[in-house]
Order: sequence, then structure tokens, then C-alpha cells
Amino acid sequence: MSTDQSAIPAEYSIVVDGLTKTYGDFKALDRVSFEVQPGEIVGFLGPNGAGKSTTMKILTCFMAATEGTAKVAGYDVHAESAEVRKRVGYLPENVPLYDEMLVWDYLKFIAEVRGVAKPAREERIEEVIERTGLHNVVHKEISELSKGYRQRVGLAQAIIHKPEVLILDEPTTGLDPNQIIEIRDVISEIGEEKTVIFSTHILQEIAAVCDRIVIINRGQLVADGTLDALQDAVGADGLEDVFRHYTAGETEEGRSAIS
Repeated sequence: MSTDQSAIPAEYSIVVDGLTKTYGDFKALDRVSFEVQPGEIVGFLGPNGAGKSTTMKILTCFMAATEGTAKVAGYDVHAESAEVRKRVGYLPENVPLYDEMLVWDYLKFIAEVRGVAKPAREERIEEVIERTGLHNVVHKEISELSKGYRQRVGLAQAIIHKPEVLILDEPTTGLDPNQIIEIRDVISEIGEEKTVIFSTHILQEIAAVCDRIVIINRGQLVADGTLDALQDAVGADGLEDVFRHYTAGETEEGRSAIS
């Protein structure tokens, strides 16, 4: 039996400590630190260019940090990236799909790549099709799908291997209001048993789904707490006011509300 301490379940599903990413003289991330507990749904907010996607790419092992450390499901994203990849599901903002494949064939391919056991593979594909509402398009080529359905396929591939941690970058992009509600319900359902961190520009989605909110601005963490706590800290009325307060250059004041 392995005695690798990194494989022992940790108190947190995600641990980010002093994460920094530089490109020459530009700091995309500047000593960002936060933790996410198992079963927690965290909304990750910030203006365009704040460093959200950079953080998510580091957590999913698509990019290396310049400084600092990060662990996902108890494994270091740099030293143990293969273990992290097994345990994380990732939906990037622009999900890469194979347009020439049928939806069913694509999900079957992803299930194989992700190591879903062959006897359970077809049942698992049916489960994710049910969860993401893909019944009407399973036998269509991905090239024929609308933006909304492509997002659903992207979400399906992210959860097909039952990951411990789900990381979603703009999961509701291109969806109509009904589809947004459906995906919101899927995220809430997954969050009952998994850890979810996701970013979106639709603030209502964060307010409706998330247990906690993390806000970064200009590469720095400026707020971390529940919506109620952040509203109380700055006397705001609603998430829109909170977001504007913490992304208007008031980073030092914002830090005082970090829980």
C-alpha cells in the first residue's frame, strides 16, 4: 500500500499559496492565495485581464506558475500534475471540440481517455447526456451545434469521469436564459458532492449558486468571503455593488473584508 502523504485526503480541495505568474515585467498574478473546502461552490470574479483564466489554467496544469504553489485534491499541480489531471474536470472559456465527431462518439472518446471503466462507459455517457440536456443532439456532428449546445458538450466532457474538483471558465457563455437556469441547476447539483470553482461575467449566476466569492483585480486577490459578508463589509446592496467596489482600484480597502 502506498504511503505517499500527498495522496491522503486534505482539509481543502484547492490550496493556492502565493501564486504568481509573470510575463517579462508584467505580473498576470501577484501572490494570490486562497483555499476551497470540499463540497464548496466558489465564484471566481474579476474584470477582463484580472488573472482569472491564468489561475484556472495553473490549477488544471495547462500552465506553470512563476512562483508560489497550488494543490488540487491534495496533489501539487507542478510536481504531481498527472494525479491532478485525473481528479479535475475543466471547462475552458473556449472549449476545444472535434467538430467532425458525433456528440456520442466524442463523449465516448473522452470517457476512454479519462479512464472510465469499459463496462460502465455507456451508462456514464447516458448519465452526462441526461444531466446536460444533450438528448436531442447526441447523433449530430459537433460542427452542427449552436454555441449553447457546444457549451453543454464541454460541460459533459468535464464531468464524465466524476472528478473531485470541477473548474469552469464562463460555463454559461452563449446560453439562452432557460439554458442558463438548467446549467445553474447542474452546477448546484454537482456542488452537493464535489468542489466547484467557476468564473462568469453574469453576476446573478454567482449570487444564485455560490457559497463563497473570490474576487481578483489586476492580478491580486482583493476580496474573499460570502456575499453577505462582503456586502456588510462595504455597505453594498447586491453583488454588482460589491464587484464595482472591489475592482475600482480600492485593493487595500478590499483586503480588510477578506474572511
